[in-house]
Amino acid sequence: MTKARDIASASPAPSTVSTTELGYVDGVTSAIQTQIDAKIGSASAINPTIVDAKGDIIAATAADTVARLAVGANGTVLTAASGEATGLQWATPSSGGMTLLSTTTLSGASTTISSIDQTYNKLEVIIFGVTNATADGNFRFEPNAQNSLTGNSMRFGDTLSRQDDNRCALTDFANTFSPRRVNNVNCWNITFVNYSSTTQIKNISIFGAFKYGGASPGQAYFTNDAQFNSTSAITSLVFSNNGGNFDSGTVLIYGVK
Repeated sequence: MTKARDIASASPAPSTVSTTELGYVDGVTSAIQTQIDAKIGSASAINPTIVDAKGDIIAATAADTVARLAVGANGTVLTAASGEATGLQWATPSSGGMTLLSTTTLSGASTTISSIDQTYNKLEVIIFGVTNATADGNFRFEPNAQNSLTGNSMRFGDTLSRQDDNRCALTDFANTFSPRRVNNVNCWNITFVNYSSTTQIKNISIFGAFKYGGASPGQAYFTNDAQFNSTSAITSLVFSNNGGNFDSGTVLIYGVK
């Protein structure tokens, strides 16, 4: 018979302690409080008072050392961050790995977009609604304001010619098709791969659609063989109009991880 049962069956029997309660301490070999104090005070114990609010988490700041990381704002995600004490931080998640870097309205004879962020893997440039209401000419773009973009059939709207001046003409506002220079039903997508490299030339892919002229159907064009024949990082884009001034047009530049 155990000691707990002996006490429970003693006469007179304990009036405030049940057999079940006594069973909880059956087999104890030393002072219970001493054992509890040793557990709470040990280096391996995590005190529940370390957290203060719903969503707090416990993280390591060093070997065998823990600390509280407060809950982040709604919608943020836990991210590794070596510069933080816990090696973690709450951060806003990226949206599909594609970030809008700039929005620019075309105007005048040329528009320059400079100081392009260099922390992405490639650039996606979307251009739409371009018009040139003052004179006929070519709509072109030049990376870093340099005339070193090469490729075949680069003049949109005149696919039989080669762009001899090594600039990309997105459309040719030629005299015989002047109605299209005031038609804003157009859109182009230009992809610059490895644009921030300082050791390699850059591949460029172009897709476009625009009104060819008058009542004729729209013209579509694409090329995958364009190159920026330079090892310089592309830090700016110049959109030019060698025949009058832009009076509308939007350029969106996205960075892609």
